[in-house]
Amino acid sequence: MTQRLSKPLKKYFYLFIIILASVFIVLFLPDQIIHHKTCNKLYQSASEIPKNKVGLLLGTSKYIRKGEINLFYKNRIEATLILFNHQKIDYILISGDNGLIEYNEPMTIKNDLVKAGIPEERIFLDYAGFRTWDSMIRAKKVFGETQLTIISQKFQNERAIFIGRVQNMDVVGFNAQDVPTSYGLKTMVREKMARIKLFIDILINKKPKYLGNTIHIG
Repeated sequence: MTQRLSKPLKKYFYLFIIILASVFIVLFLPDQIIHHKTCNKLYQSASEIPKNKVGLLLGTSKYIRKGEINLFYKNRIEATLILFNHQKIDYILISGDNGLIEYNEPMTIKNDLVKAGIPEERIFLDYAGFRTWDSMIRAKKVFGETQLTIISQKFQNERAIFIGRVQNMDVVGFNAQDVPTSYGLKTMVREKMARIKLFIDILINKKPKYLGNTIHIG
């Protein structure tokens, strides 16, 4: 087909192919690398997952815009209760966004876990987990934990585990129940972008927004 094209058209045709290939690499290669490097560290069953002292629960908002309970939130709470009740974690580190006075992910999650029966003294809060990147690095540098069980949905667990590998941490992930594709479509699109940004963060050795004094868990 290309033999019949004029030289200017050939030039644009090859340029189009290069752009298309570049877009494919940027969008899909990070996703495949992260999946390949983390798939053997993910667990669905509490009976199979190894025990760790600390479970790192990655925060999210409790409510969606319609005022309904966020299914991502609900399922992470349930996954945390399963791990704790099966004695697969002794302490829970909740890492989330507390960037505004009226918005406090860690405290909201803590209150719901305590209501569900988890002793308050077994829960620690990280108020500066604005991103998964920050949550993982702060777990190591602020809370001194390098061996963790990450609690979130599979897509975020994969990224968190990958960050842990880069930071020389020994981490596994317990997958909270996922949500219907239509429900979490925007989240999945954001996840694609977050995975691309992750490689940029690694390349520039991105620092978390805040660090702080060391906090000992347990």
